[in-house]
Amino acid sequence: MAQRNWVAVASAEHARRGRDHRPLGFMQVGHGKHAPLKRLSAGDRVAYYSPATMFGGTDKLQSFVSIGIVQPGEPYEFDMGNGFVPWRRDVVYAAGHEAPIAPLIERLAFIENPRQWGYKFRFGMFDISDADMKLIAQAMKADLKTLSL
Repeated sequence: MAQRNWVAVASAEHARRGRDHRPLGFMQVGHGKHAPLKRLSAGDRVAYYSPATMFGGTDKLQSFVSIGIVQPGEPYEFDMGNGFVPWRRDVVYAAGHEAPIAPLIERLAFIENPRQWGYKFRFGMFDISDADMKLIAQAMKADLKTLSL
């Protein structure tokens, strides 16, 4: 099966928590929903876009904060305490830097109307082309070999 590319949306605080987790990174989407994670396959690439720094925040971070490869295994539940048990997938994140979306808006094919560029992100997770993933990875100065791009 061909490798697919995904953009997931979360606050930078949440995306960084998954990226920086050791020994292995993880991802969660849609406030811990199971269904979106079932769409992913091992080897798929995922880039996290963060509209704001904190969950519910009003700052306009509007940056890609992490990029990596989904690992083998099914989604699993993880108890984060206080009754919150979200679903996760393991991800190996590539080294890179956070990158603002603004310079990419006119070049990303998944953005159909640059004046309404934020619309697609309302879906929480969506698939994109290899070319768009490579553009994001290059903007993040991510290791393209790790990402098989």
